[in-house]
Amino acid sequence: MKTTLLHRILFFLPLLLLFSTVCHAQYPEEKPEDKPYLKLGGAVRFNYNLSTWKDDQLERGGDFGFDVFRLNAEAEYKGIKLNAEFRHYSQAFGGSFLKQAWFQYDFSDQSQLQVGLNQVPFGIQQYNSNNWFFNMTYYIGFEDDHDMGVKYIHDTGLWQWQAAYYKSAEEFVFALTDPSPNRYSYDVTGRNKENNQLDFKVVRRLGDSLAHELGVSLQGGLLYNLNTERNGTRYAGAVHYEYKADHSPWNVKLQAMLYHFNPKYAAGAELDFVEMGAYGANYNVANKGEVYTAGVSYHIPVSTKLLQGIDIYNNYGYYNKRVSGFENAHMNVLGALWTAGPMYIYTDAAFGYNHPWLGPEWTNALAAGTPGETDWHMRFNINLGYYF
Repeated sequence: MKTTLLHRILFFLPLLLLFSTVCHAQYPEEKPEDKPYLKLGGAVRFNYNLSTWKDDQLERGGDFGFDVFRLNAEAEYKGIKLNAEFRHYSQAFGGSFLKQAWFQYDFSDQSQLQVGLNQVPFGIQQYNSNNWFFNMTYYIGFEDDHDMGVKYIHDTGLWQWQAAYYKSAEEFVFALTDPSPNRYSYDVTGRNKENNQLDFKVVRRLGDSLAHELGVSLQGGLLYNLNTERNGTRYAGAVHYEYKADHSPWNVKLQAMLYHFNPKYAAGAELDFVEMGAYGANYNVANKGEVYTAGVSYHIPVSTKLLQGIDIYNNYGYYNKRVSGFENAHMNVLGALWTAGPMYIYTDAAFGYNHPWLGPEWTNALAAGTPGETDWHMRFNINLGYYF
């Protein structure tokens, strides 16, 4: 009995092996699909400020309240990446909106393409500043600006160049109405709309550790006037230098730029300024000018359980308005960034002269100013952020 069973097994075994081989040849094993990648993060921030030009606030000893809640998402699947950031402010500061959101494809370790709401390649990036308030360039739309379009980045280490085309600014209203100021970065608003913008930026890195970055940025685009239904023009250029090295505690930022807005206003209604908006409100900005900025910071490492580092910095910006009768503007921020685990705490003394966020004049501080009445003002600010 045992012998008969053994013979049957030996007889059928080659047939089973042959059937298995044929099936494998007909249905080859598929390669495992790329696993999707998703990383979520965000931040919660609160803010204290005390402004010297606000008598009621001085009486209260300042105000402490909600700043922003934000969510970040990074994803990748089959070689296509996503980078998005959503922010929620109070209604007084614009409410909820996207800061950035783009699709990305990497052609190689050196080249990538971004499509969507991405950072405009102009000037020192990511920030032309070290503090919570940014520098003067931010308030006229030339620092950490994000627009809707396509950007190509090529970086070899020694050289980096970026080229971009933007169809629109942060466009959230698709109609012939005033662009909404409920956005993160400053753009031309009011009765003009930014459109069809081209940017080109090149950076050359120097030194043994490539810590010295010299760059040139160029920008040109159109301004569509809702009243005349005609396009005006705008252009800007900048030269910039930054020193940043892993082995050095110092960071230095220097930049000089000029710009010109030339909207097509109706005959007899020409203005020497345009409206710009962000965070839920508009103000006026001179049609042309130059901005010179300088910043320096020094990192102090700290080895305690609570505190890991302190960055001391000073950032200065000078805005030379090239319009007759317009008073120039200044901005200086002296402060420190305290790093404590997941928390980043900015403590800033921000001084402004003809600055909408750092003085009593909002609407025309960056246009005509208040000649004969302008003075320096200071805002002491503490921003506490928990990043996750």
